[in-house]
Amino acid sequence: MARDIEDIQRELDRTRRQFASTLDQLAERSRPENIVDDAKRSATDKLNDPKVQKILAGVAGAVVLAVAFGVYRSRKKSSDLKELQRMLSERLS
Repeated sequence: MARDIEDIQRELDRTRRQFASTLDQLAERSRPENIVDDAKRSATDKLNDPKVQKILAGVAGAVVLAVAFGVYRSRKKSSDLKELQRMLSERLS
């Protein structure tokens, strides 16, 4: 059954409206403010996840331990150097 011109025109108009609506939605989603808001919301949701909080706590603990170990080694090297200097000065005296 052949469609008449009015049916085709109505279908074209409907398709144009749907297309325009889709373009409006895409334009709204791609606005920088909306992208930032979505990213903030996503990050907040992830940070509120107990599993992620446990992982972050573990990472923070590891960083603290690494820094403490680095400070300890630095101080140990410094005291070892001072001890060597003292020993050398005693030998040379």
